[in-house]
This record gives sequence, C-alpha cells and structure tokens, in this order.
Amino acid sequence: MRKPFGRFLLLLFSVALLLSALLPGLAQAEGEPRDKLKVGYVVDRAPVSFTGENGELAGISRYIFDEVAALSGLEFEYVPLPSGSVTYDYLLSEGFDLVTSVEFNEENKHANGIMISNPYFSCRKVIVARPSLKFDLNADLTVAVSTGSQTLRKVLSSLYPHFTLEDYDSLTDCFDAVKYGRADLMIQNQYVVEYWFSKPAYEDLQAIPVLDLDEQLCFSAVVSFDGREGPTPEEGQALIDTLDDAIARLSSNQVDGYTIQALMENQYNLTLSDFFYRYRYPAYALVAAALVILVMAVLLIRQRLRSMEARADAKVKGQFLSTMSHEIRTPLNGLIGLNYLMAQNLDDRERVSGYLRQSTVTAKYLLSLISDVLDMSQLQEGQMTLVSTPMDLDLLISAASAVIRGAMTDKGLDFRVEAQLPFPCVTGDEGRIQQVLMNLLDNARKFTPAGGHVLLKVEQRQADNGDVITRMEVVDDGRGMSQEFQKQVFHTFAQELDTVSKGNQGTGLGLPICRSLAEAMGGSLSFSSQRGKGSSFVFSFPGKPAQLPAAEPAVPAGDKPRILVAEDNDLNREIMQELLEGEGYELELAENGREALELFQRSPVGYFGVILMDLLMPEMDGYQAAAAIRGLNRADAGTVRIIACTANAFSEDRSRALGCGMDDFIPKPINIQDLLQKLTKGDQNA
Repeated sequence: MRKPFGRFLLLLFSVALLLSALLPGLAQAEGEPRDKLKVGYVVDRAPVSFTGENGELAGISRYIFDEVAALSGLEFEYVPLPSGSVTYDYLLSEGFDLVTSVEFNEENKHANGIMISNPYFSCRKVIVARPSLKFDLNADLTVAVSTGSQTLRKVLSSLYPHFTLEDYDSLTDCFDAVKYGRADLMIQNQYVVEYWFSKPAYEDLQAIPVLDLDEQLCFSAVVSFDGREGPTPEEGQALIDTLDDAIARLSSNQVDGYTIQALMENQYNLTLSDFFYRYRYPAYALVAAALVILVMAVLLIRQRLRSMEARADAKVKGQFLSTMSHEIRTPLNGLIGLNYLMAQNLDDRERVSGYLRQSTVTAKYLLSLISDVLDMSQLQEGQMTLVSTPMDLDLLISAASAVIRGAMTDKGLDFRVEAQLPFPCVTGDEGRIQQVLMNLLDNARKFTPAGGHVLLKVEQRQADNGDVITRMEVVDDGRGMSQEFQKQVFHTFAQELDTVSKGNQGTGLGLPICRSLAEAMGGSLSFSSQRGKGSSFVFSFPGKPAQLPAAEPAVPAGDKPRILVAEDNDLNREIMQELLEGEGYELELAENGREALELFQRSPVGYFGVILMDLLMPEMDGYQAAAAIRGLNRADAGTVRIIACTANAFSEDRSRALGCGMDDFIPKPINIQDLLQKLTKGDQNA
C-alpha cells in the first residue's frame, strides 16, 4: 500500500510544481492593462472627424470608434495626423497601428501593403461650385483636391480624364480656390460641405448633388511589408478581422443615431470675424465716417515719427507707435461694434439712442486723443503759441467747477472750491489755463473712489516785479501713486493702472502736456502723493494785473445771413447742410474753391453774409479762393465773413488762412456749438 501512495504523492507534487510555474504568468497576463492602439485621424473634416475644443478627436467618427472599441475589446489612443499627404514611412516610423478615414474601394482593398477593414461610415459626395458656374461634366473643368485625398484624385482621373486636378494643402485652401475662382469646383462629403456652408464666408457657394459617388470610410492597418521593423501582415490581418467583427455588429440605426447626435452637437458657431464679414457693408459705412479722424491720426503719427527720427530714438518710436495703435484701435473697435448693434436693433429706438450716445462719447475720446498728440507735438517742436489777454479768474474757476461738478457728484465725491483772489483779473492764455485746470480736476475724479473728497484751492500773491502769481492746487484723498510711478508721472504715455482706475480711458499725455504748458507760461506744475492716501497737484503761473474791458451792449440779432459752403467731401457737405438749415439758415453749396468764387461773383452785392471755406479742395483750394474773393472789385468783397473749416489744425494753417483774408478758423471735426456761436456773433455785428 505504501508504493501506490508514494506514486500519488509524487504525481501531486509534480502538478503543484507545474501550477506554481504557470499561475504567476497567467495572473500577470490577466492583470496587465492591454496596450492602447495608436489611431491616426484627419483633423479638418468637421463634423465627421476633427479636433474638438478639448483637444481630442470629435465628431461622428468619435462616437463610432468608441463603440467599435467597446465591441472589440480594443483600446484606442486618438492622435491627429498632419495636414497634407501622409506617407507610409511616416506612419511606420511614428508607431501608428491604425489610420482612419481611408476610402473603401477595390483599389485600396487589393493594393500592395494596404490592409483595410470593412466600411464603418458612408455618406454621399457632392460638388461645391460658385452659383455662376454653368455646370457640365463634359466640360474642361479645374477641380481642387486636397493632398490628403489621393483616392479621390485617382477616381476622378479614371472617370473624368478631361478634368484638370489641382492639389491644395488643406480643405480651407480648396474652398478658397473655388470661392475666388482659382478652381471651378471641388468634391467633398455632404456633411462636411453643409458644415462649411454655415460659415458666412462660404455661404454663397452651392452644392450640386449630381455625382453618383459615395464616400465609404474604413480603417487601415499599418504593417511592415518590406522587411522593416514593425507589425507583421499576419498581425495586421488579425487586427482587421477583429475590427470587421465589431463593425459587423454595428447596426445602421446606431450609426444613424451617432450621426444625428454629432450633427446636433457640432454645429458651426459664428465667430466675431464672421459677424464682421456678414455685416461688413454697414461697417464700411462707419469706417468711412471715421476716415477723416484716422487720416488726421496718421498725419500726427508721421509728424511724431519725423521728430523721433531726428533724435534717432528708435525705442521711443516703437513705444509711441504701439501705444497710438492701441489707443486708436480700441475706440474704433467700439464704434464698429456699436454700428453693428444699431443695425441689429433698428426697431428699438431706445437702444439705438443709447448706442448713439455711446458712439458720441467714443468719437469725442478719439478727438481728444488727436488733440493731445497735436498739443504734445507742437510743444516739443516749440510751435505752441500762447495768447495773453485779460481774463476773469472768478469766471474761469466757476466755469471749470460747474463743468466737473456733475461728474464728481455722479461718482459720489465731495467736491469743494476755496478761492481767495485779491487780483481777480490778470493777463494769461485763458484757454490753456482752463485746459490745465480741467485736466487736474478730471484726474482727481478718475482716481478717487466713491465717498472720497476733492478740493480746489486757489490763492494769489504779488511778486517783487509786480507780477501776480496765481496758485491752483487740486487735492484728493484717492489712491495716490506708487514711488515707482512718481518717477515717470510726467513721461509721455505713462499710466498706472489698478482696480480704482480700471475703465478710465486715458492716453498718458495729459500731465506731460499740462507741465509743458505751465512751463511755457513761465510757471510750474508740481505734485506730492502717498500711496493709499491721495495726491496734490499745484499749478502756478504769473500774470499782470489787468482790468476787464467794459461789456458792450448787446446788439439785437438781425436776419440770419445766407451762407455759402465750399466743401469737396459729399458727406461733410450734406451734414453741414442739414445742420445749418435746421437752425434756420439758407445755404448754397460749392464743391471746390473755383465754384465758390464763381457763385460769389454771380451773386448780388450783400447776397452772402458768410462763407464756410474748406482749405484743401480740387481745382482751387480755400486759400486761393479766399484771396481771390478779397481781390474782387465789389463792395462786399472785403466785408463778407470767411471762416475756414478744415482738418488742418496746426498753428501755421491758421496763420496762413488768416493771412489769405479769412476772418476766423474752425478745426474739424467741427464743434457745432462753436460754429453756431461764431455765426451768431456775425449776426449781431451785421
């Protein structure tokens, strides 16, 4: 009995040894995760196959591939293929296992080295062409073909050998070639075409479903068939068999469901550039209206560049161009956006009225930007001319305070004025003094939070030479300035941004201009500031004690004079006509200086009371026309008021206009209230 029992123990021990050797390997095989298959996909075939917002494969293909992976037990890693023609060497060297969106046809099915699955998706192909194309398959047509669609090239070459096939790097290039007439047509998947037609840039193209061609897409296995290192054909065939089995288990209802779901989830979303393209014609109208401002800005930039080149300061030039580009583009972008919103809400009077108010504010900011650059340019070139006349400081301070008080109150600021003026009337450039004071007050408003305080304190003292020194101090308890920024506060374009000042537009030119003006007056502009506690700016200027001239008795206005408008720009002429006729003036219009001269010559003496004269016009400019009118031998040639209305706002332009016999000067864009005041003054003097 011992012998059989011993043999049984020996057999049991042998089985145990065998199991101990096999079980660890089996456990490892079952526990290890299966390697993911690297699947290459086409990126520009939305909504069929493309890279989504999360950077992964999206579209109809993604739903189908995920289902195939679940049915087959395989795991896929989706990797985008580069645009253009993808070579076999590239796929093998990059370790791709499968390539998607390969067309299923007999040629690919039996091609050497290509192993393809059964089709997983099918869709009709359509022709894309311009509406003007007289389509005829028998005609000699040029067809745009993307470099990644070589199967289509072979099919077309076989079916339509008379077609000229042009290769393009991407689908975008193909659509553009058809749109701009470089190609007569292209052929593409119907779903892809419908997606592209959602883009405004291509919505004018047409789809022609006349070809009996379907696009059947399948997988292709990447195998080594020429002895190189890589998967063997046997391994590739085993992978294809697995995929075919999973594809066969996909029902047509499933594929249709995935297609509908993908089409609904991946519709084209219009971008900002699409809106601008669709509504480009209203935008063009707004751009045309802003062209005068832009031309002025360009001229000022060129003037600034010439000054900087003279100093050979390339760094400052680059900073200036960058800042000016930003400052001009930002409000122009706002104007274009407001124009679009107005076009969208023409039936909503309240909204359009609000947009118009915002447009006016933005346009005024553009004008202030140009004025600041002009002032800075003139100051740096030494061309700024100050005019010293007797002025009423009480009235100047009251006017400035009244203008700024509303904005202070709206922001919730406590604004006070303390003025002690033993010499209320002194000589000085009233307009420039008011400009500096308003800039200091507005800066205090901008950088003081709600609940803060702003004080304007004005004092005077008499110097040893008899001059009166007027000291204007603006004190606030706002955010103050950092020590670093205080070193550059008077530098051109210097700005310190934080949460308090956020949303306040500025060019960084105001304080440099103010200091230059103060110094040009023989005065000064200084400051003190502490971060978190506030700032104090002190503007001092000298002047002579003076007496204001006695007020002249008001002269009752007579009949409004007939006005001759000489303006070569149609839009400006039409605006001027509507504005002045709305104020009760009678007008006659001339398109250039020669026509204005002839109209004046043919008119009875005293027929025209005022001539509004543009300076730059064809045939005869405003300077020549004004000089010619003054030289006529008639009673009113020397008395008719000639007012220059021009975008040439430099001091030399004003001097030249007055030198040619003009009486007054109004820069463009014209301040309507200023123009009406000058015309009213003319009425009273008549």
